[in-house]
Order: sequence, then structure tokens, then C-alpha cells
Amino acid sequence: MKLKYIFPILLVALLATACSTDNDDTPEIDEVEGLLKIQELTNNSHTVELYTASGKFYTGYNAVSIRIKENSSGAYLTDASLTWMPMMQMPSMQHSCPKSVIKKATGKKTVYEGYVIYQMTNLDASGWTLTIDYTVNGDNYSVSQAITVMQSETKNVSSFMGLDDKRYVVALIEPNEPIIGVNDFVVGVYRMESMMAFPVVEGCTIFSDPRMPGMGNHSSPNNTNLTYNQEEAMYKGELSLTMTGYWVLNLKLVDAEDEVLKGEGVTEAHTQSSLYLELEF
Repeated sequence: MKLKYIFPILLVALLATACSTDNDDTPEIDEVEGLLKIQELTNNSHTVELYTASGKFYTGYNAVSIRIKENSSGAYLTDASLTWMPMMQMPSMQHSCPKSVIKKATGKKTVYEGYVIYQMTNLDASGWTLTIDYTVNGDNYSVSQAITVMQSETKNVSSFMGLDDKRYVVALIEPNEPIIGVNDFVVGVYRMESMMAFPVVEGCTIFSDPRMPGMGNHSSPNNTNLTYNQEEAMYKGELSLTMTGYWVLNLKLVDAEDEVLKGEGVTEAHTQSSLYLELEF
């Protein structure tokens, strides 16, 4: 074979080897980068890992990421179906709380995600357990363990009896990191159908009046009331914050028939609604 034909063949072979080596050295992507592990729930077959941005559960809204590791191999499962049940044990009763379905995280192989809203906790952060049931290749598994739920520093969730004699839970979801200016304002509203079921409430309007009690109870411009977003199953509006500090987010929950379920307007004589959430930044 002539030399002019040998060199191109060698060049192709070298390039193919180099490409193969590069692929083998591709670093593994950390699918929980930026998250902190809360704890692990373990059974004989698997270890279920729980993550949040803070590494803790708090009263109010918690966005949770979940991974399931096979104990025998250390491999993370990529095709599981999960449900969960948080449970608060009280002296004379027990109840659950609002929670989402658990879905596969977009663009990730081993991470599942959902949210849970703890409406209360004991003074020592005890009282809650979390059970996760899951199915892998047609086989059913379950893990259950006590969890710690810390009390949030500000009031970011409210549980109350509405004027229609039904119990509701209202939770602050956004802003999570408030800024001076106009913020996306997102709130979840849920009705307690039973001790275990808290479906999303649709079709209401939430009137908002943010105030700074320490600054003469002044409000702010350019706020918009919250209306129901069907796609996200949450209420969305705009929240204007003109300065840092402590804010009371006065709310009034009104149903589709224009009946007030909870809350009042703020006046000089009535400085705070009976339905409110808090922000401090």
C-alpha cells in the first residue's frame, strides 16, 4: 500500500481513539447540585434521599427533591413511581397537610420532585412522620420515618376556618428571595376535605394590601391582586416592596360567587386583616 494512503488511515484511527477517550472521561453530572440533604429513609432494599435548598423542612411551603438508591449496588433508580403521605401526630388525633404529586424532575434521570406544605409543628420541631410508597418494575415498596419540621421565623402559612364553615390553608410560595421593587407574588390555597385530603381551591381571588407596621403602616404602589393560574394550580399576582424590613401581607380571600371567605380591608381603624402572611428581608 502506498504511503499516501496509510497516513489518512492512521489519522482517522487516532481521532477515533481520542474521541472514545474523551467520552469515557466525561464527568458525571451531579443532579442534586445546589441542594442539601435533609435525611435518608431506609428499608431493606433502598435508601430514599430527601433534599431541599436549605437542607431542612420548615413550616410553610417546601420544594422537595427525592432520589432512591438501591442498597445492594449503590445505583440510583431512574424509573420509579412515587406517592407520599406526611402525617402530624397530635395527642387526640392525626392529620396530613397539602402536598403535590411527585413527578420526575425535568431534564434529570434520578431525581423526583414535589412540594409539601406543613401548616404547623411542635415547639421542639417534632410530631411529623413521612411515608413514601413507590413502585419499581412492578414491585411495591414503602419507607416511613419521623422527620423534623422547623418553625419558620415569619408567618408564611395560615390555617383557618372560613366564613363558609370549611377549613382552609393558605401558603406563601413566592417571593422566596424578595427584592426592592415588584416581585412575583404566588400563593397556594387548599381546602381541608378530610384529615388526609387537602385539594387545591380554584376560582377565588385574593386581594392583597402589603403594609409596614413599623413605618406608619404604609403600603406600596403597583400591587396586583392574585388570581388562579390553572397551569400551575396556584394564585399569582404582583407584590411591590419599596424597602427592606418587616412586611405584613394583608389578604382577603373571596370565592367565585364574590363571597368573602376570610380577611378584611385595611383602614386607619382596622390596621391588619385577620388573614395575613409575613415577609422580612
